[in-house]
Amino acid sequence: MRRLPVYILIDTSGSMNGEPIESVKVGLESMLSSLRNDPYALETVWISIITFDREARCILPLTALDELQLPQIDVPESGPTMTGAALSTLLDRVRHEVKLSNAEQKGDWMPLLFLLTDGKPSDTQLYNEMIPKIRQERFGGVIACAAGPKAKTEPLRQLTDNVYSLDTLDSAGFRKFFKWVSDTIGVGNRSVGATDELILPPPPEEVNMII
Repeated sequence: MRRLPVYILIDTSGSMNGEPIESVKVGLESMLSSLRNDPYALETVWISIITFDREARCILPLTALDELQLPQIDVPESGPTMTGAALSTLLDRVRHEVKLSNAEQKGDWMPLLFLLTDGKPSDTQLYNEMIPKIRQERFGGVIACAAGPKAKTEPLRQLTDNVYSLDTLDSAGFRKFFKWVSDTIGVGNRSVGATDELILPPPPEEVNMII
C-alpha cells in the first residue's frame, strides 16, 4: 500500500504558551481520532509533526497512523517564530522520508503540508529563500492557517494560495480546524493519483479562507 505522507508544522513560539497550545493538543487528538475511524486512512496515512519557535525541531518523524502517539509539545515563555527554519527542516525530512517511484517500486503519494502559526516569520530572509523551494517540491497540497488576531496572512500568501484564518485560539476553534484537517486528509487520501489538484472540503464557519 502506497503511503500518504502528511506533515504538520506547528508554531510553538512564546505567544502560543498556555491555552493556545493546550487547545492545539486537543485539536490534534480529535484529528487523530477522526482519521483512525477511517479504515482507508488507517492503512495509508503517515504523519510527521515539526514545531518551531526559536528553532525548528521534528518532534515526530513520519509515523504510521496506527502506531502514532502524540509527543510532548513544549512552548517557551517567550521567543521568536522561526518559520523559515521550519520549512528548511521540512524539506530535509521530506527528502529523507518520502519514497520516490523507480523502476522497481511505486513511491509514496505526494505529501500534504499543513502549517499553523499565530504570528509572522522572525527569520524573514530564510523564509523568503524557502518559499520557491517549497513551491518546487512536489506537494499534493500546501494549506496554511493564520490563527488568532495577531497572525499575519501576507507571508503565508507568498507560500501558498490555500491560506485560512482562525479568529480564536481556544479549544473549540482548534478542534473545528483539526477536524477540517482530518476531512482534508481524507479527501486527499482518496483523490491522490486521480488528479493533480487537491480539492479542499468546505471549511467550518470558524475557519475563513483568505482571498
